[in-house]
Amino acid sequence: MNLPPPDICYQALLSRDPRFDGRFFVGVRSTGIYCRPICRVRTPKRENCRFFASAEAAEDAGFRPCLRCRPGHAPGRAPIDAGARLARAAAEWIERRLAQEATMDALASHVGVSQRHLRRLFAREFGVTPLAYRNGRRLQLARRLLTESAMPVGEVALAAGFGSLRTFNRSLARAYGQTPGELRQRSPGPGADGEAVFRLDYRPPLDWQALTDFLGRRAIPGVEQVADEQGSVCYRRILRLTAGPQPGVGWIAVRCDAISAALEVRVAEALLPGAAAVLARLRRLFDLACDPHEVASALGDLAAGRPGLRLPGAVDGFEIGVRAVLGQQVSVAAARTLAARFVARFGQAVDTPWPELDRAFPLPAEVAALAAQDFTGIGIMPARANALVALARAVAGGALDLDGLAPLVETRARLLALPGIGPWTADYILMRAASWPDALPEGDVGVHRALGGGSRAAIRQRMAAWRPWRAYAVLHLWMRQEKQDGR
Repeated sequence: MNLPPPDICYQALLSRDPRFDGRFFVGVRSTGIYCRPICRVRTPKRENCRFFASAEAAEDAGFRPCLRCRPGHAPGRAPIDAGARLARAAAEWIERRLAQEATMDALASHVGVSQRHLRRLFAREFGVTPLAYRNGRRLQLARRLLTESAMPVGEVALAAGFGSLRTFNRSLARAYGQTPGELRQRSPGPGADGEAVFRLDYRPPLDWQALTDFLGRRAIPGVEQVADEQGSVCYRRILRLTAGPQPGVGWIAVRCDAISAALEVRVAEALLPGAAAVLARLRRLFDLACDPHEVASALGDLAAGRPGLRLPGAVDGFEIGVRAVLGQQVSVAAARTLAARFVARFGQAVDTPWPELDRAFPLPAEVAALAAQDFTGIGIMPARANALVALARAVAGGALDLDGLAPLVETRARLLALPGIGPWTADYILMRAASWPDALPEGDVGVHRALGGGSRAAIRQRMAAWRPWRAYAVLHLWMRQEKQDGR
């Protein structure tokens, strides 16, 4: 990410412009503290300011986070160019594995570049090395778990990737000047059944109603639901975490606090050891790195009625792949019915506070072990069953990464090589699972109708005006068509 010029940064700081939140951070030399540009404390003098591309870069330079604006909560930045996307994919790969000692070689191999090139991309995007970024994220996660949950200190250290309490204590003292016990004093205390409540900030506006409407119409019964909770719309679902030293299955519940421009996320105790992965997946699901002003400006009149529309992502790329296959040439409602039957037969039973939420989506390895005859009686024809099994085997075997962390071109080619997956399915999977902002599901009927028809070449030509945000344009066109159809 290119850091704005210092004078621009300072003007944004003076105005507390929310459009710059997460785009840069300011370190104050006179205090040793760093803040977000929206912080409400007294603005420091220009000569005392030092600007950074990321919170990790500020901490690596020796600045401590502001206790008021909490820089670790700032929204991320949606990547546009290939280099930024690779760096962001690498960052998310790190974040999902904070509790593990993953190597630079494994990271570079996963995103498909050399270690040297990855370090160069990382420095351009975040202002630090991948190792410094990982250390910074570990400290930020530890701080969140100490102040926003009641997890025992020893478990916090393990969840944040610290090999020992001694290392943990020393790292916190060096970074924050406080012990775990001093930070723990800010904890709200144990929640119901050990659950924790986290805050995920976003850049306003965010059209929570449209986002939950989209997810609600596609919600798989038993796995997820959109419901009223204390007068506000709440998204709930069951999650399975398989990576890390403590795999777990549990539930999350998310509400939107528009006044503070943040999502309130309740996380079951069973998922807290994997809190970093949970929060990373939710940021992707709700598209919290989006800059809605930038997208709306590019889309023009198309976005005029819904400037805060987000691109719904995924918490599980394999799940999106299965949904896409089941959704081929059928309505959203029919695809939802097939997915419900699929989960009822193959999903894992889970206890939650809500009786209607009781199933975890099957893992790739579980589906990979099935045969076409196992799908008999649930309305999934043999050809489609074979496509699902082939998809599962590719993911389970490591040949295909559907968590949005692998190169897009390579992932699309591998999807198209599988039986039963064509261009529309591959593009839809990448649009949701990889949060690809420029995805255009080829031959989509809804887009075709919303644009008044024409050849595929003509549709592509018209959509070119909205690059690199065609996926957002697709969402707007779908909603326009649904409104015309009276849905």
